[in-house]
Parts: sequence; structure tokens; C-alpha cells
Amino acid sequence: MAINLKVNQNRHSVSVDPEKPLLWVLREDLHLPGTKFGCGAGLCGACTVLLDGQAVRSCQTPVGSVGEAAVTTIEDVASLPAGRHVVEAWADLDVPQCGYCQAGQIMSATWLLGQMPQPKDDEIDAAMSGNICRCLTYLRIRKAIRQAANAQAKGSAA
Repeated sequence: MAINLKVNQNRHSVSVDPEKPLLWVLREDLHLPGTKFGCGAGLCGACTVLLDGQAVRSCQTPVGSVGEAAVTTIEDVASLPAGRHVVEAWADLDVPQCGYCQAGQIMSATWLLGQMPQPKDDEIDAAMSGNICRCLTYLRIRKAIRQAANAQAKGSAA
């Protein structure tokens, strides 16, 4: 079945089963390998993408349910105002250790700053609790989110 998608600001048509997880369409059919497979059960957050700005687990999202929603992956997150600041903070603070979970972490952080431009530490922890980091870089992640929030605030004040 042909399914039309808008991914990273581009239109795509893929012939796949509508029940195929969005994660595998992104990786296998659209050749966007940045979104990672972690647990396959929506529990670790490695596969997080934005669907019309909302953070979703692509391993649990059937591609047929996407409809007209715009999908943003790690490959295009820097095109979003919050995403650009998050990516810059991640690099500036050298957040990743092994790096495997970082695409999902960045996508969730971008979603958070889109919802809550100046989150407090407990709000950051709550919003990011669905993203697991085996290397335990949580303190650097929180610091990067704070830095990105401050950069975003300065950018909108200018």
C-alpha cells in the first residue's frame, strides 16, 4: 500500500504495510538512520521523533497512523528553533558518551523546550524520564537543556 509522508519537510511515498513501525520506514525505506532502535517497546526513548511537534516513540507508531502529520527526525531537528539550541548545547557540553541514546534525548529535549521554554530541573527530569541513557549522562543532559533554554530565551529577546 502506498503511504504518503512528510518527513523532515519533504514529501515521500512508500509502499509498505500500514502496520509497519514508523521507525523501520525511516531507517529502511527512507534511509534516515539517525533514529535508533532500542527496546522496540516504546520504553527507552531511543526511537523518539516529533510528530507535528509532539514527541512519539517511532517503534510503536504504525506508519499508517501518521496521516498528514509532519515527522521530524534527528537529521532535521536543527531546523527547529529549540532544536538548533539543543544540538548546539549538546556539542558545546560534550553530552554524549557512547552516543546511542542521544538522538532520542535530543528529540525529547527539543519537544520539552517547545512546550516549556524555561523548565526547572524537576520538570526537565520528569519530561526526560522516558529516555534511558546507559552511560548515565543525565546531569550533562540536564545542563545542556538549561543552556539551550537560556540560548533560546536570548535569541527570542534579540
